[in-house]
Amino acid sequence: MSVNGKKVLHMDRNSYYGGESASITPLEDLYKRFNLPGAPPESMGRGRDWNVDLIPKFLMANGQLVKMLLYTEVTRYLDFKVIEGSFVYKGGKIYKVPSTEAEALASSLMGLFEKRRFRKFLVYVANFDENDPRTFEGVDPKKTTMRDVYKKFDLGQDVIDFTGHALALYRTDDYLDQPCQETINRIKLYSESLARYGKSPYLYPLYGLGELPQGFARLSAIYGGTYMLNKPIEEIVIENGKVVGVKSEGEVARCKQLICDPSYVSERVTKVGQVIRVICILSHPIKNTNDANSCQIIIPQNQVNRKSDIYVCMISSAHNVAAQGKYIAIASTTVETADPEKEIKPALDLLEPIEQKFVSISDLFAPTDLGTESQIFISRTYDATTHFETTCDDIKDIYKRMMGSEFDFEEMKRKKNDIYGEEEQQ
Repeated sequence: MSVNGKKVLHMDRNSYYGGESASITPLEDLYKRFNLPGAPPESMGRGRDWNVDLIPKFLMANGQLVKMLLYTEVTRYLDFKVIEGSFVYKGGKIYKVPSTEAEALASSLMGLFEKRRFRKFLVYVANFDENDPRTFEGVDPKKTTMRDVYKKFDLGQDVIDFTGHALALYRTDDYLDQPCQETINRIKLYSESLARYGKSPYLYPLYGLGELPQGFARLSAIYGGTYMLNKPIEEIVIENGKVVGVKSEGEVARCKQLICDPSYVSERVTKVGQVIRVICILSHPIKNTNDANSCQIIIPQNQVNRKSDIYVCMISSAHNVAAQGKYIAIASTTVETADPEKEIKPALDLLEPIEQKFVSISDLFAPTDLGTESQIFISRTYDATTHFETTCDDIKDIYKRMMGSEFDFEEMKRKKNDIYGEEEQQ
């Protein structure tokens, strides 16, 4: 918004950046936040060496958030590392997700004939171009379901599981009966992200995800935005059904439009579900991941008789988020029963022994008010996905409702050139 010439005042009731997706440091603060008695044991090292994300997410290397970061130059303030591997759970064991032809042919996830069929499918997806009907091979991307595309290539259930959940990154199987274009594009995004760095399609910022909002705050400041932490919000002032200001510590900051998360406007949102997240501190890499210092594990719902997937994100001291020799694994899933801790057990079993765990169950909220009348634009709660694609969709949606036009990456680029000049972009 600052880049687009709006005057932006950003108020946050917390003393840290990032709201519910902050990185907590030192470790003592995490213990307090989860009401754990006493201080962290000596074996945890220095508290200041820890930056623990409350919400685990990675960035797709070729995804929307990375484009936003690049186009807006926020990358100046951040350093990234590639996540070392992506794994999928099958029959109680974990396997590396095959993502290149060579890996697919070497993978023990599939038998010989299955591998050939899967390879054909990957080649089809790579060549697929929604603007060139010659690449469709009899498939109508807007009508043919993904279930039918899998049938066309004669792929078995296990391959369908890891393709839909570990490559296209769906959390449920609803996509099977929807037109295939979206799924094919998701698999392409995965492959293109993977092609950029080779080990996995995911990136992660050094010092934790809390660096992202700080980077964007700096960008906003360059364009005249103001940021205030530790600002309690007492009231959102409304006149004739429209927002006119925000009251804090007796003063009113007047405004024409307001963006906020659901926690500030409980009467304008509705609960749409729950997510359980378990932060686990380990003193060892996860078994069967070739001692990777970072990885993602996806447990497809079919494998554990559920409707939605379970995810594990693991990072370590290599990312400046934990003390030397320590690893942070965060398991998360959409809650389906009255016993969420039992639901997430298959993931925790993969992480044993666990030195310390922190369990949170969060309500998911969505706005009931699109903001057209009130000019209050409310974001959705972070979901259980392990990447930022759905969050970026939400940002673009809010942008469109506020500005009346689509978010345009090219426009961002042009604005950046106005400020920094063309030469510096080379």
